[in-house]
Amino acid sequence: MASTITLNVNNQNYTVTIPSTGIPLLWVLRDFIGLTGTKYGCGIEVCGACTVMVDGQREHACVFNATSAVGKKVVTVEGLSTDNSHPVQKAWVDNQVPQCGYCQPGMIMAAAASIRANHHGTEILNDCKHLCVCGTYQRIKLAVTAL
Repeated sequence: MASTITLNVNNQNYTVTIPSTGIPLLWVLRDFIGLTGTKYGCGIEVCGACTVMVDGQREHACVFNATSAVGKKVVTVEGLSTDNSHPVQKAWVDNQVPQCGYCQPGMIMAAAASIRANHHGTEILNDCKHLCVCGTYQRIKLAVTAL
């Protein structure tokens, strides 16, 4: 049964009609709002490509129910900064982390959430243990170390 919800995403309110109250946040972000930085990878919270922040906490949008985000602040990779000036984004560019880049928005969001939680060094690195088919783990480690 269709339902209309309002979400605050990247400090902007979006009112969308979703086909079901059980739809994951990922599909609302991508298909209804048009923010495609958040990626679909595995659908079971393993790869991390779908990582976003909900009220400052890291969440996997592939399984996080969209209706659970109502009344909360959602931040996607597009919302970290308008000019790529967020420290994590800068570290990723400075260390040339991405190859294909598919998993990188999720890794960037995991690192940003980790920093927001006052994690440092190895803690941030542990929070970024997502799957990367390109194998850029050494560059990720360099970027996280630079934070």
